[in-house]
This record gives sequence, structure tokens and C-alpha cells, in this order.
Amino acid sequence: MTFTATRWKLDALLPSTDPEVVEKALKGFERKVKKVEGYRKALKKTLAAKDFNALLKDYEASSVEAYRVYAFASLRFSADTQDQAAMALLGQIQQRMAHAENRVLFFSLWWKQLDERNAARLMKTAGDLAYWLEEMRHFKPHTLSEAEEKIVNLKNVNGVQALDTIYEAITNKYVFTLEVNGEKKTLTRDALQGYVQGADPDLRAAAYQELYRVYSADNTVLAQIYSHIVRDWHTENVELRHFKSPIAVRNLANDLPDAVVETILKVIANNAPVFQRYFKLKARWLGLERLRRYDLYAPVGGAQKEISYDTAVNMVLDTFSNFSPRVGDLARQVFDAGHVDAEIRHGKRGGAFCAGVLPGVAPWVLLNYTGKPRDVATVAHEMGHAIHFMLSGDHSILTQSASLPLAETASVFSEILLNEKLLAGETDPGVRRDVVAKMLDDTYATVGRQGFFAMWEKLAHALVRQGATADEIAAQYLEQLKAQFGDAVEISEDFKWEWIVVPHFYSTPFYVYAYSFGQMLVLALYEQYRREGEAFKPKYLKLLSYGGSKAPMDMLTEAGINIKSARFWQGAYDVISRMIDDLEALEVTKA
Repeated sequence: MTFTATRWKLDALLPSTDPEVVEKALKGFERKVKKVEGYRKALKKTLAAKDFNALLKDYEASSVEAYRVYAFASLRFSADTQDQAAMALLGQIQQRMAHAENRVLFFSLWWKQLDERNAARLMKTAGDLAYWLEEMRHFKPHTLSEAEEKIVNLKNVNGVQALDTIYEAITNKYVFTLEVNGEKKTLTRDALQGYVQGADPDLRAAAYQELYRVYSADNTVLAQIYSHIVRDWHTENVELRHFKSPIAVRNLANDLPDAVVETILKVIANNAPVFQRYFKLKARWLGLERLRRYDLYAPVGGAQKEISYDTAVNMVLDTFSNFSPRVGDLARQVFDAGHVDAEIRHGKRGGAFCAGVLPGVAPWVLLNYTGKPRDVATVAHEMGHAIHFMLSGDHSILTQSASLPLAETASVFSEILLNEKLLAGETDPGVRRDVVAKMLDDTYATVGRQGFFAMWEKLAHALVRQGATADEIAAQYLEQLKAQFGDAVEISEDFKWEWIVVPHFYSTPFYVYAYSFGQMLVLALYEQYRREGEAFKPKYLKLLSYGGSKAPMDMLTEAGINIKSARFWQGAYDVISRMIDDLEALEVTKA
């Protein structure tokens, strides 16, 4: 089958963008919300299990319609962030959803306040929703009164959500100019990224400089948006909800103890010399005395040919099918449904993501495919997310999606499988070196970079509260980069603005450590796969099939993994060190 980079179709959510169609869907959602509201007077400590389960069924039904309509508006906006109609619709839907959330808020508040005996009694009959109910009660100490919670919901629509939308609208409008072979090119950020990771050292530097030139021209505005988001986060979550720290909010949402997250970040900080060792080796491969930050993702194999979208997709599908025919079939369904948007076009959201929306419906995958070898890994990564969502498709919409740290498991594992396919049977030392080096580049980007991003966020939130200016925050960011890279990498002044270029800092504070968690976990799982072979696969697929229906620590304990142990996380760096050993051995072979 031949695959072409096209726009996605959203008709599995709503048949068209016609306002009457959208309004009809909203009215259907309204009826389901009203039905949930009807349970309010019936709630009491002695509520019968059958009545409780009827409420859960109707609550779930209203959630299905909420996800359907909101995803339609959000995905339409991602496809074109400059479309005024799409932007207006997203704002309208966000407002309607906030009001609906307020109307059913009574249920979660009642549930959190219910005594332990009656809560346990009702959870026994809740089936797939038991963990969702248990997790909700974890937030009891941080829950406000109903009136206060309603105000927060309404405030967020025109507050932090609006600020994030404005950030997206501003930054996705940017165009970048780069001179290539004497020709000036006008590029999107994703197209520019191809030169950032390209073989020409001058173009790498020029691409990075252009990226930060464009963003830093708006640094006052972008930094101000960030500062307001951070202040809002602290005011709501630390001052009003009494979380111990800004990052503790994300930890509880991920159902991970604060101590586990701090252990991971400490292991990453202590192992900065591991990647520094790799960067020094890479500098030798590239013929440099010292790697510049511009060269961090430079291919060691010189010029790289472009890979067609069709070739990339078939390569990923073959990789998945070789591991498990079922996994390959699931991935193919996403393409067959027309749920992949891979075109490069102005106004489209940059980067890549997978949006799982409804059980039984193939997820939507956004790509910006430029034909660079790294884009093939991105296809594998996002399709890994998609198969994870589909493998957990037997669960409720409320329990299907994995928590953020475990949500990266299938995506990162898929990338490793792709690299394994590329290495299989390859005897040429030069080719093997190129593949292993790319694996290490990707591992640094996911483990080291994202881990230090999380450490940076902790510092940035403190700096904002102290009243630091944009320039002062940027100066601190540059100092952290220098500490991370030591004497292995030369850091130029323009990288001080890297933090305003990272959308996750704006949209989802402290999301980033999930990447490190996921990659380090997957390195351990991959070692298990190498030892066990075929026997590993059913256990791995079972882990994915849980989705969000079980506590992360319970799932991983069942898999024989102790995430409280620093030794476990250090094991990931032991694997990374062995990869560097392999590269050094190839260097000797070449010599």
C-alpha cells in the first residue's frame, strides 16, 4: 500500500464543521449532562450500589460526548492555528465544557468527602472504574468548596487556557528564513528543524540562530505569558489547594510519590557525565575539538538522504508487525481511518502528537513530515502512542488512557524496535556507528534533556515568584545549560532563549519528566525483552492493555519493577553507558 502525507479526517467525531452539526452535538451533550444532574438529590452515604453504578454509567456517557466535541474543536485548531473560525469554536467549546463541568462537579465533591467504609463498599461493584474512583479520592486534601471549584473552572477558560491558546497562535504564525546553497528559503519551524539536525555545520548553526532570533524578538511577550501561567499555577495549587510544591501537583496527577520523582531527577543530574562522555566521543567523530550546542544532534554519517513518507510508514508498520502482527494491524488502522495529518503547511501546529479520544475509534496522529531520517523515528514514536491507546480499548473512556509517565512506554519502545530493525544483520561498522549514535542522540533528548527541563521548571517557577525579569530568567537558564554539559559542549549565548521555545512549559507544567521516566523504564523493559525473547511479548502487551485502569506502581510491581529504587533507574544509565562502549569499540575497529 502507498501512503501519502495528507490532512486528517475528523468525521469520526462530527460529520462536518457546519455550525448546525456542532450545535446538534452540543445539545446531545447537554441532555447527558442534565441526566447526570438529576442524581444530585439522591446522593447520600447509604446510596445503593445499583443506583451508584447507574450514575457512573450516565457520567461516562456524558464524558464520551464531551471528549467527542472537545477533540473535534481542538484537532481542527491544531490543523490550522490561524483559522479564526477554528479558534472561535475552540473558545466556545471550552466555555461550554467549563459550565458543564461545574454542573456535574457535585459528584466528585461528594465522592471525595464520602467516608472510607461506604466508598470501599461502592468501589467493590464499580468494575473498571474502581481505580478512577480511588485516584479521585487522592485529591481530597486539595479540593476546594463547590463554589470555589466552579470559579476556578470558569476562570481557567479565560485565564491559563486562553494564554496557552495565545502562545500557540503567536508561535505557530512564525516563519523562518534560511539561506541554503545561495537560495533564501521561507520555512515553518518543523522544516527548519531538518537543518538543525542536518549534516552541514554552518546550516545547523544558522538554523538554530534563526529559531532563537524569531522567538527572542517576542521574548518579552512570551516570557510574560509564561510568568502569568506560572503565577496562576502557584496561586491555585500551592496557595489555595495546599500542594507542597508546584511539581507535586503533577506528581499526584501521575499517581507517583514525590520521592520517586525526586529520585529520578537526582539520578539524571548525577549521571550528566555519562552523556558528556558521549558528546566528547561524538566531537571526535565529527572532527571537532569540542562539540558546539549547535552540533548536538548532528548526524555522524555525513549527508543523509531524504526518506519518503511512504517508505517511512511502511518501515514502521513492518517493524510493528515483526514484533507482533496484532500491533502492526492496530497501527495500520490509524492510517486506514485517515486519522494522520502529516503535511507541512503554514499555520499548522508544529511538532507531533497522538490524540486518543474515544474507545473503539482510531486515535488521531499529527506529524510534520519533512523527509529527514529522524522523522521516521517520530512516526514510530507517535504510532506507539496510538497502539497503546488501542490496546487499552476495552476500558472505559475514564480509564483507557495511561498516566503521563506510562503513556511514553509504547512510544519509546517502538523507537527502539525501529532501531533494532535497522541494526539487524548490519555488519558495516560505519552504518552501525551511525545507527547507535542516532539512538544515543534520541536517548539524550528523551532522558537527559527532558530531565534537566524538569529541574529547570522547578527553578523557573521559583524565579517567577521572586519577580525575575525575562532577561534574568534567560541568564539562569543559560547557567543551567552550562552546568549540564560541563566542558563537553560549547554553549552559545542564543540558547538562553530555549525555554520560551518549549510548548510543554506553557501548556502542561512539569509534563516533561514523563519522557525521562518512560525512556528509562523502556530501557529496562528492552533489556528484559533481550533476555526473554518471545516470552516477554505477552507481558509487555498486558502492561499496555491496562491503560489507566490501574495504579502505575501496581502495574510496574506486577512486572517486577521497583520504581522507588535509585538502583533501578541507574540501570538505565548502565544501558546507555554500554551503548557508548559499543560506539568506542566501533571507533577502534575503524582505526
